[in-house]
Amino acid sequence: MALPDFLIIGVPKAGTTALHTALQAHPRLYLSLVKEPKFFLTDGPPPAAGGPGDAKTYREHVWRREDYEALFEGAPPGALLGESTPFYLYDRAAQARIHEAIPHARLIVVLRDPVERAHSNWTHLWSAGLEPIHDVVEACEAEDSRIAAGWAHFWHYVSLGRYGEQLGGLFTRFARDQVLILRYRELIDSPAETLDRICVFLGVEPGLITEIPRQNVTAHPSGDVWHRLLGGLRRYLPGGLADPVEHMLQRRGDARRPLTWEQRQRLLAHFTDDIALLQRVTGEDFSDWLRPRERSGGMVGARPRGQRQARNGRPLRS
Repeated sequence: MALPDFLIIGVPKAGTTALHTALQAHPRLYLSLVKEPKFFLTDGPPPAAGGPGDAKTYREHVWRREDYEALFEGAPPGALLGESTPFYLYDRAAQARIHEAIPHARLIVVLRDPVERAHSNWTHLWSAGLEPIHDVVEACEAEDSRIAAGWAHFWHYVSLGRYGEQLGGLFTRFARDQVLILRYRELIDSPAETLDRICVFLGVEPGLITEIPRQNVTAHPSGDVWHRLLGGLRRYLPGGLADPVEHMLQRRGDARRPLTWEQRQRLLAHFTDDIALLQRVTGEDFSDWLRPRERSGGMVGARPRGQRQARNGRPLRS
């Protein structure tokens, strides 16, 4: 059987794609060519439908055991096998399936300010013409009804950011020394040092990979009548026809807009209690997430004026 030795299990919109790509360059690590197979999210075929665009996502699931094992067939002898599905941390059933299949797996978690994560998540779907609500705060308030209607995980803007609850559940199944918790900002500000920490955690030689590739910032279309018409059309088109519409929306977009402090305060109300729980569960300080952002919320790779570029790495953007 070819099952992974380690998993990047969370969280969405926190640089997991870039981290997956970076780790592929290590000679002792073999990561699946399908970056996000989602194997442990179901016991069988995924649902047939859900929210806008979910049917296409479900078709991408690698849910058959033989297909999942085939993702690792090209690994050289002695390499550690890994994959990255950032919804595993959120999904309690996925945590249980992982523990049953590979109880000794090492798990990597990248946490991002939950308000910024939710905003980036919403922007991703809004810019793709899939999100019908043009305001991130209102979209978050619609979450309960969307979950009840069976919309897929990526629409759960608030719930995906309640890391205290998720890690609390994870630690009932996995020993804490099996879990490495990183911050998204560490990938940006100190990529070489962060990659070394990961390598030491996995038991492979550090110092061989030093850069995390840059990821493009999702554009933010203006929300004008043209965008709304194209977005509405995009939600009802099959993938082959919908993709050109999405590209058109992206080309018309501006740089991502940072949240106002008023918006941030309204969204923080969803996370304040969980941030306190997260601090108790991990013993680490996350109180900076309760304050106004020191950097632009929309430009994830931006640095305060006068701050030098992180050594051995370019800015990471989501």
